[in-house]
Amino acid sequence: MLPTPSTSHVNYDRIYEPAEDSYLLLDTLALSTETKFLQDRFAPATASPLVLEVGTGSGVLLAFVTAHAEILFGRADITTIGTDVNPFACGATAETVRVAVTEQAKAGKNPGHFCDCINGDLSTALRHGSVDVLIFNPPYVPTETLPEARSNQEPLDGPASQAAFERDSHLLALSYAGGADGMETTNRLLDQLPDVLKDVLKRICEGLGGWNAEVVGTSGQKAGWERLCILRIWRP
Repeated sequence: MLPTPSTSHVNYDRIYEPAEDSYLLLDTLALSTETKFLQDRFAPATASPLVLEVGTGSGVLLAFVTAHAEILFGRADITTIGTDVNPFACGATAETVRVAVTEQAKAGKNPGHFCDCINGDLSTALRHGSVDVLIFNPPYVPTETLPEARSNQEPLDGPASQAAFERDSHLLALSYAGGADGMETTNRLLDQLPDVLKDVLKRICEGLGGWNAEVVGTSGQKAGWERLCILRIWRP
């Protein structure tokens, strides 16, 4: 079992704390079926792949991929980059990756190369056709509205303590609020897939055209309306 990167430095008053969905993603990526898929897809003779995580939060997932690149991909020349609308998450991600990569290097392992975590919306900061692997743990809680992504330069009204509370609450809402049916943010990213990459399964297979999708990981349990599963989406 591959070690989970430490996030002990992260302030969870401002950033989504890794939970069952995060750890299910880590476990799924480490499955032999998924490592085989990645290693077959990105054989050593191919160009070095760029891995993007959208909505990095604490950075635990991007750190996991970067630190264990050689095991997951069968090669260490992997470049990773992240995006998040929460500027605090961007800073936390950079530190989480740095710690994980340093620990792997000290152990004599060969981690991948981390570029940066960009404060931006979904994949809009990336050049079209530049990403080989995109990882996304979307905000999926159904909400009446989606919180607006604010610039980190935008002031908040009210006393300092109240303003800070409102800011932090808003940033946390961005990590879980999924809008109508919990799918608004996911649908926005699906619309971007044909550009950024060289009822969800139906949308992918029939709506996007030319893509395959498969459930490759599941918690096997249902809590109320919620059932956790991991989809692998790829072009044949």
